[in-house]
Amino acid sequence: MKRLIALALIATASGANAGTLYVRAGAVVDVEKGVARDNQCITVEDDRIKAVGRCGKTPAGAVEVNWRRYTVLPGLIDLHTHLADVGQGADVAEPIKTDPVKTAFIGAKNARDTLLAGFTSVRDVGTYRAFSDVALRDAINAGLIPGPRMAVAGAYLTIPSGGGEINGLPYAVPDEMRFGVVKTEAEAREKAAAILDNKADFLKLIATGAVLALNTEPGQPELTEGQMRAAVEEAAKRGTYATAHAHGADGIKAAIRAGVRSIEHASLIDDEGLALAKAKGVWLVMDVFNGDYIEEVGTKEGWPTDYLRKNRETTDIQRDGFRKAVQMGARLAFGSDSGVYPHGMNGRQFAYMVKYGMTPAQAIRAATLDAATVMGWQDKLGTLETGRFADMIAVEGNPLTNVRVLERVQGVIKAGVLVK
Repeated sequence: MKRLIALALIATASGANAGTLYVRAGAVVDVEKGVARDNQCITVEDDRIKAVGRCGKTPAGAVEVNWRRYTVLPGLIDLHTHLADVGQGADVAEPIKTDPVKTAFIGAKNARDTLLAGFTSVRDVGTYRAFSDVALRDAINAGLIPGPRMAVAGAYLTIPSGGGEINGLPYAVPDEMRFGVVKTEAEAREKAAAILDNKADFLKLIATGAVLALNTEPGQPELTEGQMRAAVEEAAKRGTYATAHAHGADGIKAAIRAGVRSIEHASLIDDEGLALAKAKGVWLVMDVFNGDYIEEVGTKEGWPTDYLRKNRETTDIQRDGFRKAVQMGARLAFGSDSGVYPHGMNGRQFAYMVKYGMTPAQAIRAATLDAATVMGWQDKLGTLETGRFADMIAVEGNPLTNVRVLERVQGVIKAGVLVK
């Protein structure tokens, strides 16, 4: 299956071969200090940044990139995407009805759209057809298709008929879409090991029910604390980590106690959960944009009424929790749940993060250095510094005063290759 998907993904990657670039920027954002410096130039050799400083003469043999009109930032990072699957819609069975080859081509398009939107790295947190995300990641890394740098979850670790399952159908779901279903702590440990052995980069645990899954409730705990701890321990043995899908307050706290690195959604987090997350240094990845998209588009397109109800019950509470998290200094990083909305619209979340309490500088850091830190990539991504990967974007205007300019990215360089 993985070989078939990889073959289906073959396409021509855009962009020239990496060499020496000299990027002339109108301004460069220092995401650590939250300031923009004028008249800066960035020297790139192959896939790395060689130097950042005041502009001078273009080095001999270098290709000059004229971004004088633009503000340049590190490539953006989205910690909650679903590139390797069909998008959300009215038909619950669409992931099953879409054959693997077509799903692979959909994933290729999603990857390209995400990269062109300025997101040069993503953490892809699950797909129904197990390990299609692994194939997509590997195709991008091999240069077969354009797309962001990916870390992938491989499959959802979930209870039977839980938030990581396709529920409510009158027929059986294929086994490849139930790879991570577990009933006991022993099974959680076994499946966690199997997911990582199949080349996933980290684990995605379904700690509670889901908004966009039938017959589950966001506030209802699903995987037990013991099951999650078993999976976390198995990940640690392999030098990696787990993140937890968790809407409900009890499930959030159980996942934190079990040792996860981050919480996805955190929609119904309570004050105790916020305090626990802060005390443990656990990252909250709260998708505060897509509630409006679900309400508008889901209603128009006739998404299941259960989805719409649960979305209405969680959206405002989640945003209140986000505001509280900002105020108390909890760790927050950027994750948008792309795939719920069309890929490439990721940047719309920045305005929501600012509306609900962050400064533009905090929102930008959440999608650069902080997101890189969550992924364990902070030594190679997230800032424009010597030795880091040459991932950067160009926008018209100053995102530190108008964060919405990040919705209209004008230029993209990934690993020293100009792709837009």
